[in-house]
Amino acid sequence: MGNLNRMIDQVAKEKGIARDTLVEALEAALVSAARKKYGNRVELEAQYSDETGEVEVFLFKDVVDEVEDSTVEIDLDTARRELDPEAEVGDQLGVKMETESFGRIAAQTAKQVIIQKVKDAERENLYAEYKDRKGDVITGMVQRFEKRNIIVNIGRGEAVLPFTEQIPRENYRQGDRIRALILDVRRTQKDPQIVLSRSNAAFLVKLFEQEVPEIAEGVVRIMCAAREPGQRAKIGVRSSDADVDPVGACVGMKGSRVQAVVQELRGEKIDIIPWNDDAAHFVCNALQPAEISKVIIDQDTNTMEVIVADDQLSLAIGKKGQNVRLAAKLTGWKIDVRSESKEEKITGESFERLLAVEGMDEETATILFDNGYRNPEDIAKATLAELTSFMGITEEKGLTLLHGALRYLANPPERKVKEESGDESPLAVEGSDEVSESVSVSEEEDGEGVDEISEDLAESAAGAEDSPQEVEAAPDDVPDAEGEVPDLAEEDTDSVREADEKGETVEEIAQSADSQSVSPGTVQLQGSR
Repeated sequence: MGNLNRMIDQVAKEKGIARDTLVEALEAALVSAARKKYGNRVELEAQYSDETGEVEVFLFKDVVDEVEDSTVEIDLDTARRELDPEAEVGDQLGVKMETESFGRIAAQTAKQVIIQKVKDAERENLYAEYKDRKGDVITGMVQRFEKRNIIVNIGRGEAVLPFTEQIPRENYRQGDRIRALILDVRRTQKDPQIVLSRSNAAFLVKLFEQEVPEIAEGVVRIMCAAREPGQRAKIGVRSSDADVDPVGACVGMKGSRVQAVVQELRGEKIDIIPWNDDAAHFVCNALQPAEISKVIIDQDTNTMEVIVADDQLSLAIGKKGQNVRLAAKLTGWKIDVRSESKEEKITGESFERLLAVEGMDEETATILFDNGYRNPEDIAKATLAELTSFMGITEEKGLTLLHGALRYLANPPERKVKEESGDESPLAVEGSDEVSESVSVSEEEDGEGVDEISEDLAESAAGAEDSPQEVEAAPDDVPDAEGEVPDLAEEDTDSVREADEKGETVEEIAQSADSQSVSPGTVQLQGSR
């Protein structure tokens, strides 16, 4: 077969494959070729000799006294004469085969085996080379297009840039150079799939690491990044050296460093924001260039209410909400931006509702409002211990506020205003204002339409002449002309204290209050029917 040493060394260098791998491929190829001639019933072995530069194939035969199958057996005398003088019956000896006798088909099989083994080795080498390079930026050349994906030649292999990882409105032609982030390396049945990305936020970070020496050295760190690919991006940076300005380092002399990144991203605008450990300050920085008036933080819901001047509102929100959306991605907080005029309106309405609670004065309302109690619902959910923890609120006053909040929720002033402004004619029953008021409450509670109730009342009024005692007795059953909830009895006050000692809220005992505050209109209508 000739000296293969030089050929093996050359292929190993060109393909980047280990020499031992090529030797194993040659041995497996010749064994496969021999089996094409002798079948699977024989035992074969191939060995490469570095001295002769040849691959030797051996066919193993059993030593016997009398040969029945010459392909797999050899007699004792022949074995001692040609192979091993010390051979005994039952031994297995290898007989060297002439590879030239394999034939054309066997040689073709050997060729296919060698090609397949080399491809497998290349595939494994490619995967081993890139599996630890996730997150690196590489440069390749656009080779072809498959559907909307771009196949990139990266030297020893190919990578794919999916359509979802491309920057919108970017166009490439075959042969164009392209830089991208190695997003993932997947082992597949064919070649390893190297997935690239240009829209990932990590690509932006890596570009800055390549352009800014202070970032590569670790003096300046990019703490977070958020992108809307092709449009705008924000990065938060901080410096471990007080003498190094992180924003200035990223911008560079006359903006040279940041402009290099912008050009690579095809004009994507980049905001470089100084990092701050205080979340509120960092959110204010992230919403620049808008000027922030006030920030209200809710740690439980991870929400920030940002108040800005009326003329700064559009600047804070940005085009189609882009500025506040990127700021929320960058900081990890849910951000609600409102103008000062809207905040004053909402605050005023909330404060007015607090003042409407029975037993509430302006000083107490201010204390509660500043501590997060913005409406009667918040007071009703509180415990007596929570209310009395604030300065100036005694236990007696706390109970009064809890009862007042319950009464407010059962019959808020908004409902009364609506009732007082309602039409009289269809709801009025002869000589009974109380019935009219009660119907309005029943409508709110039961969800019936005014027209349906009017028809019922008309029928009731028509039958009032036949049963006048029922209509006359109805007002006695109405405990309150305004439809308000009766005052809680002393035992109810005690139950509030007991519930508070157990850590329960007033809402959990509100059912007892509701049982006493059944709408009198409902009772009256049933009686009149």
